[in-house]
Amino acid sequence: MIKIDLNLAEQPFTLMLDKQQIVKIFHDQQAIAFENPRENYVEFMLDEQLIGIDSSDVNQQSIALFVDNQFATQLALPVAAQGESKKGFLGLAALGFKLFKSAKVVKVALASASVAGYAWLFTIEFALMLIACLVVHEYGHVRAMKYFGIKTKGIYLIPFVGGLAVSDDKITTRWQDVVISLMGPAFGLFTSVLGVVFYYATEMEIFAGVAVLSALLNLFNLLPILPLDGGHVLKSISFSMRSWVGLSVCLLGVLFGLWLSYTFGLMLLVFFLFVGALEIVFEWRGRHYSHLLPLDKYGQGFSTVMYALVVAGHVAVMMHFADSENAILSLPMKILSS
Repeated sequence: MIKIDLNLAEQPFTLMLDKQQIVKIFHDQQAIAFENPRENYVEFMLDEQLIGIDSSDVNQQSIALFVDNQFATQLALPVAAQGESKKGFLGLAALGFKLFKSAKVVKVALASASVAGYAWLFTIEFALMLIACLVVHEYGHVRAMKYFGIKTKGIYLIPFVGGLAVSDDKITTRWQDVVISLMGPAFGLFTSVLGVVFYYATEMEIFAGVAVLSALLNLFNLLPILPLDGGHVLKSISFSMRSWVGLSVCLLGVLFGLWLSYTFGLMLLVFFLFVGALEIVFEWRGRHYSHLLPLDKYGQGFSTVMYALVVAGHVAVMMHFADSENAILSLPMKILSS
């Protein structure tokens, strides 16, 4: 993906190109509509004039500008226009993790440690239910990555923390970030609904336990706090608007997380908030170099609706067992309503 900044009629424009094809045009950080009458050529209106851009010679550091279908000028592009985005701390951390998880034995060791740790804290039955919920959740992320053609390294279970779906490639759009983030909780919702169905089919409370546990875990993951899935959805929507809006909304999410961790004594959440705050800082610093195509207004609205539906689904499962005589099944709803 190539990012080009230029001035047309003394107004700033940004072009996003895939090879020689222009795929997005931004004016004052807002996406504008354009047409493709022919290959490597786009047209749009500017101050009642028809502007045309021919990107056929972008590999030669040049693009042609047309005004009302008449050739106007040939613009030379700086070499730095096609440079890669700056890599921050998170990029280096991801690279280090790729090296660390290269051996399959690491997956088995982490999974075994997770089962043993949860079994030590609770019971082996609870540990197996928890691991199943985590695996299904992370598998949802993996399936979404594969749908977008992103290569994956699989699922890693981190003892006392959760799970992680690791990819080899970078995402290229905010829409990909939204879908990949939501597919984990969406698959978790499928697990919860399936648990409810099996519970009524067999009357075995272990299936009700799976349904409630999956709903609680995924609902927590949907909190609008980075680096949780809900925080990624929030970041993609808000940073698709103006940059200061994205920064403000994400910082409000951090403050909400601090209040939550203080109220419920969730000290591990403070660590997540620290990592999320770093991600916000790097996102803000690299806002002018970001290779991610933002969501348009339709995408922002649709992403919000998707997020709300998944949240509502998990809340509905928890409410279904809110009046259960089993203290474990009714506990999540009591926590949610406290």
